[in-house]
Amino acid sequence: MRSSRRGWTPSLGPSWQPFRRIEDIELKVVYLFAVVLIVCACSAISVKPGAERVRVTNTEPGRECKFLGDVTGSQGNRFTGGYTSDANLETGARNDLKNKAFDIGGNVVYLLFQRESQTGDVRDRKNVTLSGNVYRCPD
Repeated sequence: MRSSRRGWTPSLGPSWQPFRRIEDIELKVVYLFAVVLIVCACSAISVKPGAERVRVTNTEPGRECKFLGDVTGSQGNRFTGGYTSDANLETGARNDLKNKAFDIGGNVVYLLFQRESQTGDVRDRKNVTLSGNVYRCPD
């Protein structure tokens, strides 16, 4: 006995999963987003245009400079700090300090202190924080 194709519907058994490909794509997008987030989080904070001219010094500026305020720059946190290189932690904190000094009109930062947050292992720095006084000095 021959079956007719007319009115025939395919069997939709357990192997038929129309959304499997969409879920796979969504999962790949999530993985890609996570990788990009980790890579971006581990890179140093970039310096704003103009802020690269801000000078960070350990010498207090003279009387010809006007005090503008205090700033704190930092790089790293409890999640990304362990994956960020020491160089990027230090560069990012310095760039953050320069950006904030530039935002308030300064061109010199007198560095007051540098603090490093660590876990129990001295090789495992989590963040770097720099604090300083901002001055506007004649060029």
